Amino acid sequence: MMSATDPASQRRKLDKLEAQASAEGFWDQQDQAAAVNQEMSDINELLQLTAKMQSQLEDVQTAVELIDMEESDRKEEQTFKLEAFSTLQQLAKALEQWETQQLLGGQYDKLGAILSIQAGAGGTDAQDWAEMLLRMYTRWADKQGFTTSILSRAEGEEAGIKAAEVEVQGRYAFGYLSAEKGTHRLVRQSPFNVKGIRQTSFAAVDVMPVLGDQVKNIQVPDSDLDIQTMRASGAGGQHVNKTESAVRVRHIPSGLSVRIEDNRSQLMNKNKAIDVLKGRLLVIAQEQQLKEIKDIKGDAVKPDWGQQIRNYVFHPYKMVKDVRSGFETSNVGAVMDGDALDGFIEAQLRHRHNFTTGK
Repeated sequence: MMSATDPASQRRKLDKLEAQASAEGFWDQQDQAAAVNQEMSDINELLQLTAKMQSQLEDVQTAVELIDMEESDRKEEQTFKLEAFSTLQQLAKALEQWETQQLLGGQYDKLGAILSIQAGAGGTDAQDWAEMLLRMYTRWADKQGFTTSILSRAEGEEAGIKAAEVEVQGRYAFGYLSAEKGTHRLVRQSPFNVKGIRQTSFAAVDVMPVLGDQVKNIQVPDSDLDIQTMRASGAGGQHVNKTESAVRVRHIPSGLSVRIEDNRSQLMNKNKAIDVLKGRLLVIAQEQQLKEIKDIKGDAVKPDWGQQIRNYVFHPYKMVKDVRSGFETSNVGAVMDGDALDGFIEAQLRHRHNFTTGK
């Protein structure tokens, strides 16, 4: 890692950027200034990481030297071994995280994410499955140190949810979660059928970056927007549920829609919904290489047969397998608790990187 990052070269680059940032008129070009600030932040983070890993490596070397000393007794030797092992585990985890982040070089990969989950074919089981996925992703985000907030949640008729949108804030949240976009298929014995027959259910996961101020300059004619208000369906206090604070904004030409209900203010929900919708339109326009927002086709993930990116089998055996990367595990519980999701994300990021670079 040291040779790949070259700390001395990074420090020289940082010095030049800091000199540029202190120059008169630096903030006259705000977009350019923001880009410079972000680059300085990235370099500082990299230097801190390399310094920490170097320190951990030195700690391990010291522990090994102490173990080799003839004067040390068995109790001290065991203590040194445990300390060295613990530090090596931390070092390995940090190195693995750094290697994964090298795969995240996309324009929006470092940003936060908006995760959308929609129940598909499978009736009540599919709605229950959508809620299970929501739990899995929020638990995974918590373990990454990310913050989550539910933007909208549409409850199912009997159980689970019809749909939900979650904002995930944290560095590289979009880059990591972009690997999860697609249809997720569940096979299990249905808890909603008295005969306990095997049931196949589907749910679609979509992921978009949180673009913030980048969407302010995007112009969408009011005539292209269909704005509806309704009562919030999720938890949020008596005021939220008794007034029409929830807002759904639909982009008529593409059919894309966003529902927001996380605030008591209808106006704030409306503004946020429009911003989220603009972000989606911008990213899709770039993916489809379009110059005009109005030309977006509105391609969507289909939560149905033959569309899945990952299969979760709970019965008659236990297995979670990604169709794209081939990564699999039989530890279904750990995956659904968000503990074993990293393996799938990392495998897909590597698979996507290799496919893109032709390796």
